[in-house]
Amino acid sequence: MFSRLRNDFPILDTRVGESSLSYLDSGATSQKPQCVIDTFTEYYSQRNAAVHRGAHSLAVMATDAFEAGREAVADLVGGAPEQVVWTKNATEALNVVALGIDRASHGFGGEAAQRFGLGPADSIVVTEMEHHANLVPWQQLAQSTGAQLRWLPVTDAGELDLSDLESIVDETTKVFAFTHVSNVLGTINPVDTLVTRARQVGALVVLDACQSVPHMPVNFADLDVDFAAFSAHKALGPTGLGTLWGKTDLLNSLPPVLTGGSMITTVTMEDSAFMDAPQRFEAGTQPVAEVAAFTTAVNYLAEVGLEKIFDHERELARVLLDGIAKIPGITVLGAAENRIGTVAFDVDGVHAHDVGQYLDSQGVAVRVGHHCAQPLHRRFGVTATTRASTYLYNNTEDCEQFLAALAEVRPFFGVQ
Repeated sequence: MFSRLRNDFPILDTRVGESSLSYLDSGATSQKPQCVIDTFTEYYSQRNAAVHRGAHSLAVMATDAFEAGREAVADLVGGAPEQVVWTKNATEALNVVALGIDRASHGFGGEAAQRFGLGPADSIVVTEMEHHANLVPWQQLAQSTGAQLRWLPVTDAGELDLSDLESIVDETTKVFAFTHVSNVLGTINPVDTLVTRARQVGALVVLDACQSVPHMPVNFADLDVDFAAFSAHKALGPTGLGTLWGKTDLLNSLPPVLTGGSMITTVTMEDSAFMDAPQRFEAGTQPVAEVAAFTTAVNYLAEVGLEKIFDHERELARVLLDGIAKIPGITVLGAAENRIGTVAFDVDGVHAHDVGQYLDSQGVAVRVGHHCAQPLHRRFGVTATTRASTYLYNNTEDCEQFLAALAEVRPFFGVQ
């Protein structure tokens, strides 16, 4: 089944020199099936118009396509369409929450927003494995409000160390933000345990789901998180589009940080009143073509089946890990059993960028660097790693091509 799916992705026919392309960088961005590319083109050629702003036929078709995307995403991740907010990426979605809390902490949003207020007596908790997008906004919020920033550490196995969970997440904690799946380690975190602790102390839960939604079944409502964010481009969709999911009452109470047209009910020269979610967070012209294309991507994932995708990637992860273990001089970061098909590693004596360039010369595309997770790399004593990450269009041949090239890296650079 998954070998057949490769035919849906035209870019996978690319040749790199004399080698076929083995694309193992889906953790950074996924490739797009032809149906998603076609939808993007079709929207601009047949339905392009401003949404929610016209009564003519094109405007109606454009608006229908725009709102159909919310329904598709709600079906994918649980909840209702009005809980789905469009942003330009997951980073913006997380910042919308952090900056909204910041505004509430400084008196904006009225009585309804007071529930979000933070001060010096409060704490924000993250983890040591966060992507910078789910760390830097909370650092900034802590600095703005005086709240204390704390974090759960990571074990040598690449899992969260929960031994001090109750003292780190305590009665002062107002926000608990963590990744569902590490973009470096591939580790799947125990969301139920973390949410349970947050509920015990009354903390808001913010979930970074960028590396989970594309790769496994996820239901935000069942997970009982308060806010969640993920990107379209990692889930077969286009760039320039992200999703903020939130519980309805929280979204309607959170002060917006982007203001202007399309998100207001009444405007006078002195003041303005804002719409309920999701429109209150969607000021200005929206990425309608991207939403239409992402709808096709979401439907594609649903048709394939995320449970099947998850099982497929776990099999590929085992091929990668077993193969790497046979190559001398390579250290894999983390060893979690509960994981997706993402593997980051250090090659003894060879810088990650050199590793990546050699693999590229052999047709293998991987990610190199700190993967926007400097604290996590520092935890493991390295400044950069090479990361291979799989998706539904990969197969064992991709993994074998990668492993054959990886085995040649140290000899190529003369490292004994």
